[in-house]
Amino acid sequence: METTGKIIRSSIYIFLSNYHYFTISAILALPFSASVLLSQALVPPSSLLPPIQIRLQSLLSAAGLPPSSEFFDILSLKLSQTITSTILVLPFTFSFLLIAKASIIKALSQQKPSPPLKISSFISILSPIFSTQIWTSLLILSANATSFSILSIAFNCLDVYKLLTTSTSLVLFSAAAAIIYSIILANAFVISNLALVFSGMEAKGGYISILKACILIKGRNSKAISLALPLNLALAAIEALFLYRAAVVFSSNQYPNFSMTLEWIVIAYLYSIFIVLDTIISCMFFKSCKTAFLVEDQGNRYSHCIDISEGKQDHMISCANLKSVEELP
Repeated sequence: METTGKIIRSSIYIFLSNYHYFTISAILALPFSASVLLSQALVPPSSLLPPIQIRLQSLLSAAGLPPSSEFFDILSLKLSQTITSTILVLPFTFSFLLIAKASIIKALSQQKPSPPLKISSFISILSPIFSTQIWTSLLILSANATSFSILSIAFNCLDVYKLLTTSTSLVLFSAAAAIIYSIILANAFVISNLALVFSGMEAKGGYISILKACILIKGRNSKAISLALPLNLALAAIEALFLYRAAVVFSSNQYPNFSMTLEWIVIAYLYSIFIVLDTIISCMFFKSCKTAFLVEDQGNRYSHCIDISEGKQDHMISCANLKSVEELP
C-alpha cells in the first residue's frame, strides 16, 4: 500500500496537472466555503447560540458531567457553535458541496479528467452521493452521541468510587475525554469521506457505502487520519485567517468595502481549493485501499475444506469461499 507522503504528492500532482478542470470544481464549492466562513464569524454574536448552549449545558448536567469543569464548559460552547453553524450551512452542504465533490469523484473515476466540465457527466452519481451524505450525517450524529454516552458512564463510575474528588483528577479525566472524543469523531469523519467516494465511484449510495468503507479501512485508520490531519489543519488556519480579517468589520458594525469583500472572496476560494484537495486525497486513498484490499483478498482466498469420513465411504468435502468487498450487495 502507498505511503501517506506518496498519496499526498500524487494528489497534488493530479490537482496541478488538471488545474483548469478542478478550478471549476472549486468555484462550485465556493458558495459552501463562503457560508462556512461567514457562519464562523456570525454565529458567536447570533441570538441562536445562547438557547442551544443552555440546552446543551442542561443535557451535560443531566448526564452527570461536571458543569463547573472548564473543559466541559469549553466543549459545550464549541459544540453549540458547531451545531448552529451546521444548521446554517446545511442547505449549501447538500447542494453546492455535493455537486463539487461529485464532479471531482467522477473525474477521478476516469483515466483522465476531460474539460470542459459538464453537469450531465456526473449527474448520475448525485443521487447516490446525496443519499450517502444523509447516512453519513446520521453517522456523525451517532458518533457524538456515543462519545457523550461513554464519557457520562465513565465519569459516573469514577465518581461513585470517589476518584474525581481533586482538581488534578478532573484535569486528567478531561484530557482523556478530549482524546477519546477526538479519536471517535476523527474515525467517523474519515469513514464518511470514504463512503462518499465509494458511492460516487460505484454509483451506489446509502448505508451500504458506509459498511463497505468500514471494511475497506480496516487496519488503515491511522493512515487515513494522518492524511486528513494536514488538510483539516489547513482549513482551520483559513477559518482563523478569515475571522482575523473579518473581526474588525463585525466588531465595529460596519459594512465591508470593495477591497475587503474581494479579500474575503479570495480566502473563500482558497478554502474551496483545499476542499478539492481533500476530496482528491480521499479518492486516491480509496484507490490505494482498494488495490491493497484486492491483493490481500487474492492472497487469502483459500477454500476452507472439512473432511467427513465414515468407514469406507469417500471423503465428503464441504467448501466455503470467502466473500470480498466486491461481492457485497
